[in-house]
Amino acid sequence: MILATLREGGPDGTLIVVNRAKTHAVRAEKIAPTLQAALDSWSTAEQKLRELATRVEHDDCSRAFPLSIDALAAPLPRAFAYYDAACYPEHISIIRRARGATLPADFLDQPLMLQAVGSPVMSWCDPIKLAEDEAYGVDLEAEIVAITGDVPQGTQRDAAGEHIKLLGMLNDVSLRELVAPELARGFGFLQSKPESSMGPFVVTPDELGALWNGRMFTGGRYRIEVRGERLGELDPAQDVAFDYCDLIQHAAKTRTLVAGSMLAAGTLANKDRRNGSGCIAEQRAREQLTEGAPATGYLRFGDGVYLEFFDHQGRSVFGPIRQKLEKLKQSFPAEAGRGPSSPMQRQG
Repeated sequence: MILATLREGGPDGTLIVVNRAKTHAVRAEKIAPTLQAALDSWSTAEQKLRELATRVEHDDCSRAFPLSIDALAAPLPRAFAYYDAACYPEHISIIRRARGATLPADFLDQPLMLQAVGSPVMSWCDPIKLAEDEAYGVDLEAEIVAITGDVPQGTQRDAAGEHIKLLGMLNDVSLRELVAPELARGFGFLQSKPESSMGPFVVTPDELGALWNGRMFTGGRYRIEVRGERLGELDPAQDVAFDYCDLIQHAAKTRTLVAGSMLAAGTLANKDRRNGSGCIAEQRAREQLTEGAPATGYLRFGDGVYLEFFDHQGRSVFGPIRQKLEKLKQSFPAEAGRGPSSPMQRQG
């Protein structure tokens, strides 16, 4: 089953069910007005949504309409929670090696995980807007998320798979030049992690067929481009230390995960250098180690990014993410006596 959200009906949009060709859809408001509402009542809503999906697939629904991807918001415009992990050792080890650091001694014992920005979530084509300047080091990160129903505290890995209701694609935007100063203060990410964007479609695990084994992807091709040039073409099944069931167990150890929680396995990275990189920072780290200095620049205003994940047959799974970096136009006057307007100035 394929679901998406129209840009109508309020801040959480309107839930629609989409056919496999992604050419037609039907509004599902009689079952659940939004994707969050469907997840909140998944035990009763799922079967009704599947019946609607079957009708749309067989052209047996009078309310079906031609689908324009431009009409779609993020599937979950306001996710209740977003947990981001680092499950691909190649990604984090390369970046740390370039700055003379090492992986934590227990890196392979339990996932590294943080709670990131779950709301708002940008759509597949919303511009990445930055109020300050490009010196923040704007980067993309190619990720895939599992979206859960309610997960009880203490859920173990063996039972975690049943709580994965949907899968989707994410561009986890990062401001690299703000990361180190924030982490140096010993209290984690905040300004360096703005809102992320989602691919236009989410799918139920069974929709993936042999591409999904109940815990992790079994292959596929994740294409990443920056400024129109290939950055990476990665396989999410390769060189991964933890699967999504591991992530659910880790996140739920001391808390309940509410329906609509997103868990990401982190930026994709493969050991095979021919596969490229899942973010600019990793590419720069590789250049630092092999050439003595990074050559690839972070995003500048007007630069575009493209991400898309394809199955074994070369079919797009979640649709594309296409974004550009734009300057945010300030519409409010500066407060008198506030001091320097730039956070970078205030740091000094």
